Order: sequence, then C-alpha cells, then structure tokens
Amino acid sequence: MTIDFANLQKQYQLYKEEIDTAMQAVLEKSNYIMGEEVRTLETDLQHFTGARHAITCGSGTDALLLAMMALDIRPGDEIITTPFTFIATAETIAFLGAVPVFVDIDEKSYNIDVTKIEAAVTSKTKAIMPVSLYGQPADIAAIEAIVEKAEGRRQKVEGREETKGLNDPSALSLLPSSSKIYIIIDGAQSFGATFDGKSDSSLGDISTTSFFPAKPLGCFGDGGALFTDDDALAEKIRALRVHGQSKRYHHKYIGMGGRMDTLQCAVVDVKLKHYAKDLRLRQEVAATYTRLLQEGDIVLPAVDPRATSAWAQYSVRVKAREMLQSKLKAAGIPTAVHYPMPLHLQEAFQYLDYKHGDFPVSEKVSEEILSLPMNPYLTDEEISYITHKVLELVQ
Repeated sequence: MTIDFANLQKQYQLYKEEIDTAMQAVLEKSNYIMGEEVRTLETDLQHFTGARHAITCGSGTDALLLAMMALDIRPGDEIITTPFTFIATAETIAFLGAVPVFVDIDEKSYNIDVTKIEAAVTSKTKAIMPVSLYGQPADIAAIEAIVEKAEGRRQKVEGREETKGLNDPSALSLLPSSSKIYIIIDGAQSFGATFDGKSDSSLGDISTTSFFPAKPLGCFGDGGALFTDDDALAEKIRALRVHGQSKRYHHKYIGMGGRMDTLQCAVVDVKLKHYAKDLRLRQEVAATYTRLLQEGDIVLPAVDPRATSAWAQYSVRVKAREMLQSKLKAAGIPTAVHYPMPLHLQEAFQYLDYKHGDFPVSEKVSEEILSLPMNPYLTDEEISYITHKVLELVQ
C-alpha cells in the first residue's frame, strides 16, 4: 500500500468541475488582479469565521507582515512568540527590525507556554504572537489576562487609571500607544479551529492564516488572509497590501505588493463551500489515529478541551525517529518533521544570543516529533495500515 501524505489530487478530483468552472470564469474575464472573486471570497470568509473583516493577501507570510505593519511595529519593538514554529513567524518580526522574544512551549499542546509569557514582558513589548500549531489555538484566555495585567501596570506607571479589560473596546481606545500590547494570531495552520466556541480567525487584535496548498484550506499556489473586527485596522491593511494606496497612485502608507491573485481566490472560494465537511473528516481521521495508537510507546497529540483543532498535522513523539521514518518510507508511508530545529538555534537568529538549553521543551520536542499522513480522505484501511506499522516498529 502507498499512502499520499496530503492527497491534494484527491481533493481536486472531488471538486474538479466546480474548480475548473470557477477558474475558467476568471480566465474569460482576464481580471487576474483584484477581480470580483477576491471580494467574493473575502465576504464568504467573513461569513464562515464570524470576523467583521477578512482581507486576502499573497501568503501567510505576507499576512504576518501586513498585520505588524498595520500595528506600526517598529525597529526595536519586542514581540513575544514561540521558537517551535515555522521560521516565518519570527522571520517577519526580524524583517521589520523588531526583536523576536522567545518563550518555551507547553509539552502537551506544543503551543506557547502561557505560564512563561508574563516574565518575558518588558517596556519594549509591543505584541504577543501565539502560533496555533498543528491546527490548535493557543490558550487565548490566559494570554488576554496577561495582556490586561501588563497594560494596567503600564498605565499605573504613566499615572493613568487601569484599563477596564481587554475585551472592553471603550477601555482599549483610551490606552496610549505605549501602553497597548497587541495580540497577533499566527493561524497559518488553524483555519476553522475554535477556542471557547469562537473561531480562531476571530481571536486577538488581528488573526492571520495561510492558504498554502498543503494547509487545511489551500489554494493552488500561495495565498493568505487577515481577520480583524477593527474597522480602522482593516482599512489600513487593505491599503498596505496595495503599496499603501488610499486611491490609485495616491499612497498614504509605505506598503507592499501583497495581493492574493484572482485565480487563487476563485479556487479557495470553491473549497470553502466544502470546508466544514473536510474539517469534520480531518477530525474523524485524527480521532481514529488516536484510538488505534493508544497502546503504543508514543506520545499522542493532546487538544485542550476548550478548543477544537483543524488538524493541519497529526504529530506524535517517538524515540529513534530516523529509524522509524526510514522503515515507514519503505512500507509506503510518508512522514514529515514539523520542526527539526527550534528557531533559537537557527543560524539566522544567532544574533539574538540564545543558546542550546534555553528552551528545553522546544529542543526535546524537535528531536522526537513526527507527523503522520493527514488529510480528510484517508480511509479506515489506510489508517489501520499506518498505525499497525507504527506500533509494530516502536514496540
């Protein structure tokens, strides 16, 4: 048996007629940049997520950049995030001249350890950027409480009254810029996930996602989106993604070319119509994996009872990972490692002066983590075959 890791071809064949028709409509109109399908997708994304504004962009990386640009992140500002993630999370922070401040991860969820965030907050902290790793949102309730406490402390220092609470817009609007700490959700892997019944795309000040082909909701190239309930931020993001234009050839901001092209929007909009079903199938695949792997000498993924996961990956922890990968490959089972080296040990971030041992949980998990095939179309027979081989090899 040969298993397909993401099975993108299967998905295309399922929705081929709709996708081909949608793409042909764009070709007939030849409106490849900012065509009507762009706004159609954004409207449908708003309806799906419940977010007030959805703004498409060129990639998940562009989404992070646009979010920070909209929030006026400047050189020297500090953004607290996790070292156990894809490099784009911290790379975009560094690209703007800001400083990634890493906090270790929770050993069960692999998301940022919220008990360690408060100690990392300084007078230079401008934002916290949790990553919804493998499809599961971080503990946003705890992060909001940390932000509220830190903002209140800053206001006292400045001789101001404490904020009434993070979820009170009237209180937030009174905060001076030096007191505000933003929450930016890196939801590149978690579109469709929830925390306390609320869409991952509706969390934080700005939430981002990626439509990279292998993501739970993917296009046929690069694409991404930002979500916010703030009208002013949404207006600014829309301008920033087209070189800061307020109107054609009139530039209010220094922006970027960050648009998602019309063809990709047409593709994602078709897939979005089927996404609730695909998401449910992903959750069923994950549940079957968990049930069949219970007795093995491996660490299974854990989902916070307050959350649901989009299951971008089904990642387990094993000993002798390279041996297991090799033997699974010989058996026709592809695997992947997300991620083999934490960001604080990457050469690109040497200038931050972190060292081995600074984030022991991230380092331990990076040596053991292994992603098994995950897509909505895995059959019970395929999952049984995969889990049987894994258990056979780890005993």
